[in-house]
Amino acid sequence: MEILEQTNESGAQATQHVRLIFALIIMASFLDIIDFSIVQVALPTIRTQFLASYADLQWVIGAYGLTLAGFLMLMGRAGDVYGQKKIFIAGIVLFTIASMAGGLAPSLLILIVFRALQGIGAAMSTVTAFAIFIRIFPEGPQRNKALGVLVAVLSAGFAAGAVAGGALTVAFGWRSVMFVNVPIGIAAALLSQRFLPKTEGWLKNQRLDVPGAITVTLGTILLVFGLTTAATSGFNTLDTIVPLGLSVLVLASFLAIESRSKSPLIPPAFLKRGSVLTANTLALVLTSTVGGVSFIITIYLQNILGYSPLYAGLGTLPSAVIFFLVGGWGASRIMNRLGARRTLLVSTSLATVGIALLTVISAQGSYFLVLPGMIVWTLGASIGFPAVNLAAVAGTKPGEEGLASGVVSTSFRIGFPLGLAVLLTIAGAFDPPAAAGVGSYAALEGVVTGFRYALFAAVLLSLLGLALASRIKDVKPPWQK
Repeated sequence: MEILEQTNESGAQATQHVRLIFALIIMASFLDIIDFSIVQVALPTIRTQFLASYADLQWVIGAYGLTLAGFLMLMGRAGDVYGQKKIFIAGIVLFTIASMAGGLAPSLLILIVFRALQGIGAAMSTVTAFAIFIRIFPEGPQRNKALGVLVAVLSAGFAAGAVAGGALTVAFGWRSVMFVNVPIGIAAALLSQRFLPKTEGWLKNQRLDVPGAITVTLGTILLVFGLTTAATSGFNTLDTIVPLGLSVLVLASFLAIESRSKSPLIPPAFLKRGSVLTANTLALVLTSTVGGVSFIITIYLQNILGYSPLYAGLGTLPSAVIFFLVGGWGASRIMNRLGARRTLLVSTSLATVGIALLTVISAQGSYFLVLPGMIVWTLGASIGFPAVNLAAVAGTKPGEEGLASGVVSTSFRIGFPLGLAVLLTIAGAFDPPAAAGVGSYAALEGVVTGFRYALFAAVLLSLLGLALASRIKDVKPPWQK
């Protein structure tokens, strides 16, 4: 009864400013998306100023990604225990301060430290933003439509970040791409404090499972670090084997702690409910194919077909438009008409066919030969991402918003480096011998052969996604009937 009263009170407060609250959710998510693309464009300039090697430079992106992925589950559950609003605003404040400090960094090491702090702030704000989203939009057409708007805005934000990053770097230097977050962050924090409904933690008599939180965070960071290293060094090096082995041990400890905890970070009943586990596994598979395939196509266009970075970027424009229009506006309509299961079956079928069409790549191919596969594959992915998000949080009870958001966000974040590591390892196994000569036809054909086998592996991954989609259930939980 108390939970129902809390729900009604919170719901009444939320509906008073629901559009503004939704705008704040978009703003917090936008900071994460635009930061990723805007900083990437500035990397060459950062390298020049600090005289950094490429190996050191990649940690400007890597440190952010590691802490973001590692802290999602912890911060999602912390929001359930201590209140989503507190964690949300604290995350925006931390992100804003770290952005300002990063822009003032006197060395690459200091910049990387503040990028890691930015990642923690982004984890706090984005995971609680989605939890608040789950709370204010009821399950069904209203939530589907709102998620479509969110996807559309974030898709545009990713493209805008690349353009803005280039313009700011040229006009004002690389530090400006860090400073640009500051006014947005200040505005978001002040508006959130003023207009977000005051929410206490749902789980009044429950404390945060600290041992579980520490082990799952450390284990996830080690896992993502190991997978990121594997993408460049392969799975058979100590740099990869050690962190992956440690992640297995730490995550096994997490499972042991959870089995004995009175207030587990991830209650087993939550994962067993409906299609939660299946949907999160599908999220992992879907993101892994996107991570690996998109990288391979980008490298193929530039290194094999000889496209400049500008023309290669323009070559991905049809995919960006599809993601904006179909993912943002079409996916919600398809979900409302077909339901989660059939929508995901359509999505994974299109993705499988699209990747299969991409396997025709050759050293003497052309952009128009891969364009049909890119379009079909992107259609499937653009429908699938919103649908699997909705399926993963379907039937979420009051007090589980942060938990549901943290689990699905972590699945997505792990999937990208996983797919990249697996597909690039397969592609690397077919690298031509040095005797073939760099740039020779034999060398190029050897590289493309590796890409082709990696794409065949991606087809198998996508078929696994199709099998998982067939197990998704379109059943509303009893408390919502």
